[in-house]
Amino acid sequence: MDNVWTSTNKLFFKINPSLKFVIISSLFIVYLFVHNLNTMIWASLLFLILYYLVSGLTGKWSFWFVFLTLIVSLFSASAMIMFGKGDHIIYQKYLILITQESLARGILLGLRTFTFSLVGMIFATTTLPVPFFYSLMQQLKVPVRYAYGCMAAFRMIPIMAEELMHIRQAMIVRGMARQKGAKALYERMNRYMLTMLAQSIRRAQRTAIAMEAKRFSMTEERTYYYEIGWSRYDLFFVVIILLTVTLGFVCSAYFPLTPFTNVLDH
Repeated sequence: MDNVWTSTNKLFFKINPSLKFVIISSLFIVYLFVHNLNTMIWASLLFLILYYLVSGLTGKWSFWFVFLTLIVSLFSASAMIMFGKGDHIIYQKYLILITQESLARGILLGLRTFTFSLVGMIFATTTLPVPFFYSLMQQLKVPVRYAYGCMAAFRMIPIMAEELMHIRQAMIVRGMARQKGAKALYERMNRYMLTMLAQSIRRAQRTAIAMEAKRFSMTEERTYYYEIGWSRYDLFFVVIILLTVTLGFVCSAYFPLTPFTNVLDH
């Protein structure tokens, strides 16, 4: 994984994870109610720039994540564009009907998806799992059993991936992977799922017993190996996000790129 991350010393890695989580979550609510196409255009551009500036991933990985996000955004917009309603028809053939109104709404939906993805990736690529869960317990007062349970589940993901690879290799050695047809595929999937399910149940039970023995279910105050606090970087983060959001609204008002200020009115 060393070729994936560039540096964890960037500014956004030093932010309190709970504050980052709350601010990022509030952005989803803010842009959910934005119907100005110009605002979404500027917001997507600004957050794209911000993502490349603060992301902890290498340029190659950042590019592919953005590329996949664009593909998903395009698919989310295509249904609204090709099968929407409107009076000003641009293209019509069989069931496909593209109007100016449906095009604007589709682009807005695609840009909203793109912006949400960028905001989510900013959080995901600048937040380490362990400090995040510790911050949830200390700042947001999430019960210890749930926070440590989520942390344990997160740690099990690579174990399950390795286990899946071992099952696949065992099936290849036994010649099961060479069988063709729908029935063979169904039986192969059954073997995968049943084996993974049985192992996951055993692993979850052992984890639960271990957590109970270590008194993770206790409700009294406890000490933590990592103390997550506040710093001046948290203020910098809030200012940067506020400036980015404000700049998007200001640019849409003074430098509109389309006539669609409210796609619901068209």
